[in-house]
Amino acid sequence: MNLADFKYYFTIGWHHIMSLDALDHLYFIAVLSVIYQFRHWRQIFVLVTAFTIGHAITLFLGGMDIIRVEDRFVEFAIPCTIVFSALMNFRKQTSNQTTNKIQYALALFFGLIHGLGYANTIRFMISKDQSMVWSLFAFNVGLEIGQIFVVLLVLILGVLAVFSKLFNTREWMLSFSSLLLGLAIKLTIERYPF
Repeated sequence: MNLADFKYYFTIGWHHIMSLDALDHLYFIAVLSVIYQFRHWRQIFVLVTAFTIGHAITLFLGGMDIIRVEDRFVEFAIPCTIVFSALMNFRKQTSNQTTNKIQYALALFFGLIHGLGYANTIRFMISKDQSMVWSLFAFNVGLEIGQIFVVLLVLILGVLAVFSKLFNTREWMLSFSSLLLGLAIKLTIERYPF
């Protein structure tokens, strides 16, 4: 893979999360990160990376045509992951190793679902003479950096909301989670596959 190809797939990965056509991905990363603050940067990084790994696995398997799931079911399941994650934000927050492991496992699992949503597209984008592994690597680097950017925006919004005394930390988390829950429910209804 040459630098131009790397840049091409990196840019596609970046746009995959930053595009207004992919709001579900943006919502998911936002709902994952809203319960954290800057001091939790390690936990956030592991969480987002777990999601990226899950996303990469099904993207690769789908891109290689090893697995294939009907789009309408995947497109319905994706906002369901956002609804579930938003609802999880309403329970009392505890930070211990067991809770963190469950959150990481869910992020990985939900990444598998989200990766299926883009697998058909990536299958047609990568030409036969290009390496699927290197193309997906570049794509996932762009995706991860885009996700980190979204996390930073959510954390900065949280700091501003709390600093301006509009919300306390818990109120901010619940308000933002409620907004994302409402948006995800709307997507879920719109994408109902039956």
